[in-house]
Amino acid sequence: MIWLAGALLAAGFATGMLAGLFGVGGGAIVVPVLYEMFGTLGVPEAERMHLAVGSSLAIIVPTALRSFLAHRARTRVDSQVLRRWAPSVLAGVISGTLLAAVSPDIVLQGAFVVFAALMSSKMLFAGSRWVLGETLPGRAAMAAYGFGIGAASPLIGISGGGIATVVLTLYRVPIHDAIATSVGLGALIAVPGTIGYMLSGIPHLASLPPLSIGYVSLPALILVGGIATLVAPLGARLAHAFTRRQLEIGFGLFLLITGLRFLVALMMR
Repeated sequence: MIWLAGALLAAGFATGMLAGLFGVGGGAIVVPVLYEMFGTLGVPEAERMHLAVGSSLAIIVPTALRSFLAHRARTRVDSQVLRRWAPSVLAGVISGTLLAAVSPDIVLQGAFVVFAALMSSKMLFAGSRWVLGETLPGRAAMAAYGFGIGAASPLIGISGGGIATVVLTLYRVPIHDAIATSVGLGALIAVPGTIGYMLSGIPHLASLPPLSIGYVSLPALILVGGIATLVAPLGARLAHAFTRRQLEIGFGLFLLITGLRFLVALMMR
């Protein structure tokens, strides 16, 4: 139990730093940590990924809010982009949550690997060379992006900030501004996603650890989320000490490592 508590606290620290540095909710590191932890607690394989993703989304709510406030104080947050994305993102979250509720764990793991491969490739190898336009596209294209971001997030337990950051940089939005704007999507995505996982996990409570509300673990939420919320402003300040390319490389490596972890798990099934 001491080892598990230490792992959760370390994950909370890493989550808060990542939320501030890269504008992500930290789900890409929390999901693998929780997945392993729930395995040691004897959670059945069929439920582990769902419990890890649901708990990750719950942790993202306070972390994303704290990180967003810290970024807004230091960087220009494009509120217009957030308003344009909000309706389509919410529609995507609802669709993604319903899909996740009926999908086997291998689908969630596969979605995580695809996400990590695409995002890390852009950040590591393309840099600013992958450009789709000089300015953000029209309402229809932005709505399509928003729906995709919202639908993907409940499947892989992320806030959507990582995907949104990449989308914005494809239209030459400076990465510091893209991170600050993207992190604003965190709570918007995580709140309905968390509620969906709570409800869909209720029929499986007999297979889940104590103090679980559906597919959300309260001990994980308190330990990881508490530390992450405290650390997030530190990560936001640290982000402004790095250049654009340094942030891109760091973000790309982070995604590559976590994607490889789940790829190995899929290959060993």
